[in-house]
Amino acid sequence: QVQLVESGGGLVQAGGSLRLSCAASGRTFSSYAMGWFRQAPGKEREFVAAISWSGSSTYYADSVKGRFTISRDNAKNTVYLQMNSLKPEDTAVYYCAAGRVVAGTDYWGQGTQVTVSS
Repeated sequence: QVQLVESGGGLVQAGGSLRLSCAASGRTFSSYAMGWFRQAPGKEREFVAAISWSGSSTYYADSVKGRFTISRDNAKNTVYLQMNSLKPEDTAVYYCAAGRVVAGTDYWGQGTQVTVSS
């Protein structure tokens, strides 16, 4: 069992930056691939970024490539999402997920709101 808690969301102006964190419980964190997903009002949840269990491989949605960076610290049981050059269309609830495969979603966090004003 893995429990995930996101933090770091908030309100930011377009062009600004935010760093999301996702803290995981359990001693098996390093055996899970981790991912970030988001859901905007009225839209389906979509993939944002993922990272392999070792951190050696990362994957991004085309819409965030070059602006967002996913990373993890297995010693701290934490995965991060650095978001730069934010756009109003990045506004959504951002969810952290853990999975046995990259972009897998065996476990979800509760989400954190990111709002980008124009």
